[in-house]
Amino acid sequence: MTTIRVQSVNDVNGPVERDDLLINPPQKLLIAGGVLVAVVLFAYLLATQHISQSMLLGIGLLLGFTLFHARFGFTSAFRRMASVGNGQAMRSHMLMLGIAVTLFAPILAYGATFFGGPVAGYVSPVGVSLIVGAFVFGIGMQLGGGCASGTLYAIGGGRTVMFVTLAFFIVGATVGAYHLPFWTEEMPAFAPISLATSTGLGYGGAWLVSIALFGFIACITLIIEKKKKAPKMATLPTERGWKRIFRGSWPLFAAAIVLAVLNALTLLTRGTPWGITSAFALWGSKIASILGFDVASWGYWQGANASALEASIFTDSTTVLNFGVMIGAFIASAAGGLFKFTRVTAGNFAASVIGGLMMGYGARLAFGCNIGAYFGGIASFSLHGYIWGILALAGTFLALYLRPLFGLTVPKSNDSIC
Repeated sequence: MTTIRVQSVNDVNGPVERDDLLINPPQKLLIAGGVLVAVVLFAYLLATQHISQSMLLGIGLLLGFTLFHARFGFTSAFRRMASVGNGQAMRSHMLMLGIAVTLFAPILAYGATFFGGPVAGYVSPVGVSLIVGAFVFGIGMQLGGGCASGTLYAIGGGRTVMFVTLAFFIVGATVGAYHLPFWTEEMPAFAPISLATSTGLGYGGAWLVSIALFGFIACITLIIEKKKKAPKMATLPTERGWKRIFRGSWPLFAAAIVLAVLNALTLLTRGTPWGITSAFALWGSKIASILGFDVASWGYWQGANASALEASIFTDSTTVLNFGVMIGAFIASAAGGLFKFTRVTAGNFAASVIGGLMMGYGARLAFGCNIGAYFGGIASFSLHGYIWGILALAGTFLALYLRPLFGLTVPKSNDSIC
């Protein structure tokens, strides 16, 4: 019997062999359970919080659903590019970013939001903190088995070891929050640089420069791919026709478009782009406070951040988005018949502990993760977003030599697919 190699749901491993590309039957009870949790949480938020929180939960559900259906990865995209030169996923990033800057530009230029509040992109300083944090995050995401968004949607899909990654992601983010004043106040840095407002280009000129950069990067990936004769990405089991919307795989380009639109809707709803890891620092700090640590005295929790420690986590919009991503990914995995708890080994457990700590710490130092710094930063025309991507890719190159020590696979140039 002929076997077909397809992408694994588990990012720890490479492609797996199957007899066909048929998708599993839907797990109907799990779908019903996921929908019920989403409805209850939506109703609770509607009754206790501003309507924007309920809207953000809905956006989070769609983000998680999209990420899982397309297996839209940042970790795997960087790893394929660094190891064998496959740039298919990186080009989908460029498409996503191109659509995002097109949508972000008028929103940021005119300050328009759904509820009339202020609007601000993620434009952060460029300095030692960013350089160290992004590099550390790049290593961590390759060991932890997923980036920030990947961790959340993998948990929704039942990847057991990712609960370990998330737990230590939270620990790392909390320690990073405690140390952040040292990195931002004692270490050298330039002021935040926006391609739109710091250069005189304006949002129109910054948009043109951004689109040119994305096109240039996409062309570079094609040249590298051809030169290295990179293996193609493995396929994904899927449904046919309209059923593909709800079950099976989505093309990367379709997910790129949807993610860009959803990030713009997030910006319009809460006044800032999609982010993930600030919630991890909040969760960890609340737990640390319960354990007796004087968290309120930390520099990170002074000023505008102070009230978040005393308030319910459901008042935190990033927390609500994160819950939505996990529930949306859970529903998507059950719709595809793919929800299943996976085996934890000593190797991937150790890698998840180290990777989670590095991602959490690195994300605080770098003013965000692959979503807040890379996606949100570049979409906001911030120079720090581009530097984050370069340093995270550099960290990925180093991590390629570390992954096999934990039994994690790395694509090879002689693979038929990656």
